[in-house]
Amino acid sequence: MAMRMLEDKFVYDLADIYDAEHRFLEAQQEMLQHARAPQLQMMLQEHIAQTQEQIQNLERIYAVLGAPPARVTCEAAAGLVKEGQKGMQEFAANPAVRDCMISGAIAKVEHYEIASYRGLVTAFQGVGQHEILSLLSQNLNQEEQTAQKVESSLPMLLDQAMLARQQSA
Repeated sequence: MAMRMLEDKFVYDLADIYDAEHRFLEAQQEMLQHARAPQLQMMLQEHIAQTQEQIQNLERIYAVLGAPPARVTCEAAAGLVKEGQKGMQEFAANPAVRDCMISGAIAKVEHYEIASYRGLVTAFQGVGQHEILSLLSQNLNQEEQTAQKVESSLPMLLDQAMLARQQSA
């Protein structure tokens, strides 16, 4: 489908992040099964709940637009998920290092989502759709907070991996 209007780009970007959120939700559920550190498990559980809420917010946006929710394949999300899955397989024998890999994968996802939501927020600021802008801003704020939590947890996960390495030596 050739996009001709600016509105087409908004709808395309919305469908792209809608697909990404679904892909990331499934990936987080898989990561939760493999995470060992209780703090990482708790963070994943919180983010799974947030992602479900973000999907609902996107569905509300579609309702405001008078359109059914639609997914356009998000190649970036598919690639990030594939990379995370590969990392979990590569480090299956070392749970502490796998937790570090999971944390890093989450951080990459968060930054992709932040960039996507910032673009949508900027686009909708000029449109005058305050409800849509509010829902997108909620999602953006959650993503920024999650990125901060993930990034602040990495030193602790690295310490745990180093300790496990010393104990096994």
